[in-house]
Amino acid sequence: MYIRVLEKEDAALYQELRLMGLQQCPEAFGSDYDREVRFSRETVIERLQPVDDQQATVGAFGEDGRLWGIAAAIRMGTVKERHKADVCRVFVHPEVRGGGAARQLMTELIRLAQGWTGVEQLRLAVNAANEPARRLYMALGFQVYGTERESLKWNGVYYDEELMVLRLVKA
Repeated sequence: MYIRVLEKEDAALYQELRLMGLQQCPEAFGSDYDREVRFSRETVIERLQPVDDQQATVGAFGEDGRLWGIAAAIRMGTVKERHKADVCRVFVHPEVRGGGAARQLMTELIRLAQGWTGVEQLRLAVNAANEPARRLYMALGFQVYGTERESLKWNGVYYDEELMVLRLVKA
């Protein structure tokens, strides 16, 4: 696998994998398939456009050029929150889970965020029942700072999310 920042030419590959994630793991995302399947190509491209010190989406590609995993980081927009960036849209195709793609994606996001002027921390929310993801994030240095009970509700079932942070600079 190789990891790189996604660009507009990757929009179709990205959208296919993103929609798969929303269908297969609806409890893992705040968004849903019915919403995002209606996104125009322009909307998807806008999401992918890397913006210096603001946002980036990375992809894990196989040697055959197939996109196997995605993850994004988006910097907070307000003056008082610009020291934070949120990790979101993380999904790895089930066929390659456990092979290190998620770790590689997250390592690259952390590296990119460390280069963003003024960003001091990365935050994320993870389904509290998703033990593999929780273990990975903790192994990368993320720490739980809270739990949002019943954070998501899908098909009548509530899901708790653990809120995690990785400090990029010492406070």
